[in-house]
Amino acid sequence: MHNFNITPQFIRGELKQLPLLILGTLIAAFGFAVFQAPYNLSAGGLTGIGLIINHFTGWPVGTLFLILNLPLIVLGFRELGRWPFVWRTFIAVALFSLFIDLFTWLMPQFLHPFPPTDDILLSAIYGGLLGGVGSGLVFRTGSTTGGTTITGRLIQSRTGLPLSQSFIYTDGLILIAMGFVFGWQTTLYGLLILIINGLTADFILEGASITRVANIVTNHPQDISEALIQGFGRGVSYWPVTGGYTGQTRYMVTCTIYRSQMRDVQDLVAAVDPQAFVTISIGQRAFGEGFVPLEKKDRLV
Repeated sequence: MHNFNITPQFIRGELKQLPLLILGTLIAAFGFAVFQAPYNLSAGGLTGIGLIINHFTGWPVGTLFLILNLPLIVLGFRELGRWPFVWRTFIAVALFSLFIDLFTWLMPQFLHPFPPTDDILLSAIYGGLLGGVGSGLVFRTGSTTGGTTITGRLIQSRTGLPLSQSFIYTDGLILIAMGFVFGWQTTLYGLLILIINGLTADFILEGASITRVANIVTNHPQDISEALIQGFGRGVSYWPVTGGYTGQTRYMVTCTIYRSQMRDVQDLVAAVDPQAFVTISIGQRAFGEGFVPLEKKDRLV
């Protein structure tokens, strides 16, 4: 178990992240309350359980979401042992729950017509997009909106199953339950929301892939290295490699570049060594000199 140490640096870091956390939960809650809840649509998770309970009791979905999350947060603290995760998750869950109930009460009074579309497919698409944007912003603060994120991690820690597989089990079971209550069409829309939500959250969290890694096999490593350094101002590494088929020793030159520089690198290598072999792979982000500066975030330990 980690110690709970609150330092001035940690407080400043949390306050700095708070606006992004509020914005993320606000967007996610708006998407759920306006596009998903009116049609009992959910990507599974505790919002799905909340919709099922709301269907039979009329209790507010946001309040149910908070209540259902509390024991999971306690379990997450005991089993996962990470104060930052638990603290930020509790704040995100509380805000998300508050905003869901706020928008559920407020939007029908100010948005006409409500829901804004009677097309369930459009509602699923926009609900998934807004939910993904909101979740991605929350993830960027180091938090989550709780629910099956916690149960998935608990299953992973107990069984060793991949996290993605744990999510399939937890969200899948809830979607099946929703199918029995609201109809199987609802489950199909829920799967669509789940996919759109995940893809959008990944994009918001990681950003567009803007970097590429060029690997160049050549007999002229010094010439190519100098050309890359002079042409792009990038650091270059190279080392000897042995061909498995020919048994000959050549050199591997590696350089990280921006996506827009791929064509220029190909032209440069072709001009220096037309016999070189070039592969260019996708890099999501690059940190360090010449790219995004490396910064250490203050965390609660």
